[in-house]
Amino acid sequence: MRFFAFATVLPIPVIAAAALLGGAWIVLALLLMTALVAGLDHLVRRTSPALPDQEFPVATTLSVTLALAHFALLGAVVWGLSQPHLTLPGKLAVWYAAGLYFGQVSNSNAHELIHKSSRILHRLGMWVYISLLFGHHTSAHVLVHHRHVATPQDPNSARRGEGFYRYAWRAWSGSFAAGYRAEAARLARVNRGPLHHPYLIYLGGGALMIGIAASLGGIGGVLAYLSVAGLAQVQLLLSDYVQHYGLTRASRSDGKPEPVGDRHSWNSPHWYSSAMMLNAPRHSDHHAHPGRAFPALTLPPKGPTLPRALPVMATVALFPPFWRRVMDPRVAKWSD
Repeated sequence: MRFFAFATVLPIPVIAAAALLGGAWIVLALLLMTALVAGLDHLVRRTSPALPDQEFPVATTLSVTLALAHFALLGAVVWGLSQPHLTLPGKLAVWYAAGLYFGQVSNSNAHELIHKSSRILHRLGMWVYISLLFGHHTSAHVLVHHRHVATPQDPNSARRGEGFYRYAWRAWSGSFAAGYRAEAARLARVNRGPLHHPYLIYLGGGALMIGIAASLGGIGGVLAYLSVAGLAQVQLLLSDYVQHYGLTRASRSDGKPEPVGDRHSWNSPHWYSSAMMLNAPRHSDHHAHPGRAFPALTLPPKGPTLPRALPVMATVALFPPFWRRVMDPRVAKWSD
């Protein structure tokens, strides 16, 4: 647990210092979220063992701490980007480092929280997503993605040959609509009216966050907030794109898809990025056991494995021809 805490907490004070103070902190924040992660994954060849599947009070404490620190860091970044003490190159570097952190660490932590049975923890994760203007993911991920993953009914499962840029719009708009329909159907089953629809909280909370950004930095604060949230959303969509690209569930004789198995998610064994993302790259086990705490997630012995760490493959996905050249032969192997 100390290693999870180190990898996830270390960037917070560095990025905050970069936003508030500038100077060498900016370079350090950028290196911390890029070169350090890629370098340690490449140089240190190891796989951290899964802990026994049980309750993890320390893991929950870490998740709550990260969620609360997320809001403070987001405020510091929005304020810093809207002030004149940073140069334009400095602002771009802070924006990029913060967007990577929010999209990779805050997203992974919110993902962990929305799967918790505790209503308080679930709502804490929901508000992290709302603060990134992605509140609908709380509904779409749990009610749509986990049910329909690796089928045409899941907007967040990328098809073989589909480039990321085409996928990103389809996944964003498709998951927004699918999550809305799933929540409406759930409310109808329990005889609750439209005023209980969680999308009202998602949209109202997003408007509240924009108002807070305006109070921190005026129009500059709003633009900074929208740009950081947008970059974080791209990171989230890249994770979904990479982790399910081209993998499909076969149809059974009754027309229903086969059960979700190890072969329906791409996994990454790389140790440092996995710790930084709270074992989210151990994706097959998460889909098999959505409620399993992140320290207990395992790697399948024969499941689909990415050739490089998840953040590296997300970068490759930004170049669709190169991505297809790397991944399509691997998809064909698993399809066969």
